[in-house]
Amino acid sequence: MAKATGLSPAAVSYALRGLQVSEETIERVRQAAAELGYEADPIARALASGRTGMMGLLCGSLEDLWQQALAVGIGRALKDNDRYALILDAAGDPARERKLAQQLRDQRVDGLIVQPVDPAAEFWVELCATLPVVAIGDALAGARTAGEVVFDNRRGTTMALEHLRDNGHRRIAVLTPTMSSTPDRPADVHVTAEAERLGLDLELVTAPQSLSGATDVAHGLLGDGNPPSAVFCFADSIAYGVYAAADERGLRIPEDISVMGYDAHPMSGLLKPGLTTVDWDIDGIVRAAVRLTVAAVDGGTRRRRIVQAPELRERGSVGRHRPT
Repeated sequence: MAKATGLSPAAVSYALRGLQVSEETIERVRQAAAELGYEADPIARALASGRTGMMGLLCGSLEDLWQQALAVGIGRALKDNDRYALILDAAGDPARERKLAQQLRDQRVDGLIVQPVDPAAEFWVELCATLPVVAIGDALAGARTAGEVVFDNRRGTTMALEHLRDNGHRRIAVLTPTMSSTPDRPADVHVTAEAERLGLDLELVTAPQSLSGATDVAHGLLGDGNPPSAVFCFADSIAYGVYAAADERGLRIPEDISVMGYDAHPMSGLLKPGLTTVDWDIDGIVRAAVRLTVAAVDGGTRRRRIVQAPELRERGSVGRHRPT
């Protein structure tokens, strides 16, 4: 390649990776590569550079449709940056999350993007000391991450509860995917504190993110002799289960029960009525997380913390409650 282009081997290497040379040189080298049928050997490149080109993406639970969309977006954005995503599912289990995170490190991924199930787990400190890690959603307590794209859960939960209160709701059920093994997740802590501040009667209930599981939990809630007037779900996927249970019980949304979500999955606007939800700008999260991870792996940036602000998407699933 160097002989064909009249460039040094170093310049050819930089051009093939799109680094430190002009666009004209990059195009010249790529054209020569195409003519010569040149293809880089990924194993040899990994041995020479110490990098595999693989990035780990550890999702909290891929039963959650929003996290599925996040994984698709990050996988495609990494590919645009000449990286490849190895996507794994923690299935909402802290022990499984720890095992998979350590396996990704041992398989020598260049970096790890994680939406943690247990952000307070002690193993994150040791893992982040040996691997560039970018956390999405919640910060990893005590760990020196390469970057964070964290949700302003305090503002998000306040926004949701104030919207329900302003519509006359006082008895509210909150459906959360958080298990008893991780009771200190920020969103759950904030929603409990905010309900107390606003004088709301709140019941916190664990619900899976699968449609069938969330529907079963919602049936138990709505079939109670004294059900709440509103259900606030910490995932739109869980809210879909409330819609299903309400329909099966002949309950109308929002006339008989109001429902709110928390992540603005694209399907939420297609429901009848559309789901009122808290939007975290998934496209912005994808861009920020990939940018921080690639920069950390390439050694070009210091640790950054990006706080994602929420926006309320009002549709038709929250109605005015008038106590009888």
